[in-house]
Amino acid sequence: MLRSIKRIRVWTREFRKIRRRGINYDGAILIGAAIAIGLAAGFLSIGFREGVGSVQYLVYGFFDEDNWRLFAKLPWYLILFGPAVGGLIVGFYLKRFLPGGRPVGVAQVMEASALNGGRMSLRDGIHGAVANVTSLSFGASAGREGPVVHLGATVGAWVSSKLGLQPGGSRVLLACGVAASVAAAFNAPLAGVFFALEVVIGHYAVGALAPIVAASVVATAVTRSVYGAYPAFQLSPYALGSHWEFPAFALLGFVAALAAIAFMRSVPVVEQAHSRLGIPQHWRPAVGGLLVGAIALAFPQVLGVGYGATSSALRIEFAFPFLIGLAIAKTAATAITLGSGFGGGVFSPALFLGAVIGGAFGHVAGEIAPGVLAPAEDIFAGEGAYALVGMGAFAAAILGAPISTILMVFEITTDYALTTAVMLAVVAAVATVGSLHGAAYFKGQLQRRGIDMTLARIEADLLRDIAVGGIVSEEFARTSPGTCLREVRIQLQTAPFGELFVIDADDALIGTITLADLSPEAFDPNLDDLIVARDVARLHPPMLEGTDNLQDALGLMQSGHEEHMPVVDDREGSRRIIGVLHERDVMLAYNQELVRLHRDESASF
Repeated sequence: MLRSIKRIRVWTREFRKIRRRGINYDGAILIGAAIAIGLAAGFLSIGFREGVGSVQYLVYGFFDEDNWRLFAKLPWYLILFGPAVGGLIVGFYLKRFLPGGRPVGVAQVMEASALNGGRMSLRDGIHGAVANVTSLSFGASAGREGPVVHLGATVGAWVSSKLGLQPGGSRVLLACGVAASVAAAFNAPLAGVFFALEVVIGHYAVGALAPIVAASVVATAVTRSVYGAYPAFQLSPYALGSHWEFPAFALLGFVAALAAIAFMRSVPVVEQAHSRLGIPQHWRPAVGGLLVGAIALAFPQVLGVGYGATSSALRIEFAFPFLIGLAIAKTAATAITLGSGFGGGVFSPALFLGAVIGGAFGHVAGEIAPGVLAPAEDIFAGEGAYALVGMGAFAAAILGAPISTILMVFEITTDYALTTAVMLAVVAAVATVGSLHGAAYFKGQLQRRGIDMTLARIEADLLRDIAVGGIVSEEFARTSPGTCLREVRIQLQTAPFGELFVIDADDALIGTITLADLSPEAFDPNLDDLIVARDVARLHPPMLEGTDNLQDALGLMQSGHEEHMPVVDDREGSRRIIGVLHERDVMLAYNQELVRLHRDESASF
């Protein structure tokens, strides 16, 4: 084991040396790292799922987290007080181990991608996973996918930090962790890829596609090797009555959007209620758990992840009046869970609520127009189709990820006709939420903290659009490798910015010298004729190429605490120096582009 760790450290050091020398192995490195992240995310997803089941077995006496009928058979006092006890543990754990005492999820991953150069804390990821496992195993009405996504993202960020990647590469590996986690959770590799592109990266980057696909496929293979190639939900055969149903599907998208808006607005209402009542942050999960337990006395389906209840809704096992009550109960229970500071995500609740609302809508559609809006010979097949379409529409409205949601439903059903219906409902739902509410759930979380993801990504795009070669400066001091130490000291005193660039006769960069680079021996006059510039130079400094963009340049400067960085032409490995990039020039170019952007926006109105 110790030998393996030492080898990894050696390989990491060698990789960093390669990057500093300008050799471009980025594509191969990203693919290799993506495969490793996919393996890790797949096993972590399995571990998270098994962890929830194991702790739940200790608390309630059964392992199956998806079977709501087992919750229904528990004594009333366990249903009522179990979530409250879990909330008590979670509240104090978060207070002790996580900054701010709050749970972590997809919103933090989006923030890290847009604002932090793809950097996240693995420590926070591990503590967040513990809090989330505890929350779900005690019956908190939330999903396990969001926490798994956060954990996978922190692994991707950790790998990128060990490889010393620039922010662009770090974001890609962060997205690899997200894609792998979603793919592992739903057995849906396509949905994982597009969720990472839609939500985390924020655009469809061709250069990021290969590693993200690799991570997603590998994670899917890992989970399928354990659980088999089965969809996330147990489905019944579905059928569409006729093409006249498509207007009804569009209307279902509108209804699902209204329900999604009610859900998204209910979470901050619960947060505000806790604040108005003056309940300390670490006590809120316990109070919320007691309320969730009270709801579960009448509707045990709301407890836990809820996959079993979602499958029951998709198979039309609930009567229409119960579906209406269950939709209200699940909305309230999940809003209380998330608004009270429990760990957990919104993926599973969104799918649950969408299936319930769709099933209820299908029942009404069948009553209004039997034989047209649902097949007369098999009414349950028709209602089941509406339940599945409603699941996709509601989830897309909540997550703000329409393409990945459509692909997820397609991977679950492999039914093209039904996927077309889902597309129509998803478009209607997303458009309605955008018009009546604005940001989807994750962006709304960040907005309440004062973070505008749209503005953040626009500003990041500004830096990506500016090439280093456009603002490179020839304002730098140079010296030859054979310059004696006495002359080096003299040149350093007059060098702009206190840095010398050691350049040979072919204009190739050898290294850099600053006062901080000089050892105490360099100030010994007896060594003046024995030591030359090459001997005291930092031989492999961080460097850029003219084709690099300012976002990556700024990230490299900040990570290496460099204010001035050489720019080279390294097409043939020559490292011929073009000039130097100064941090002040990067910020000046950025500010000028920002002013131009705001001026153009003002002129358009």
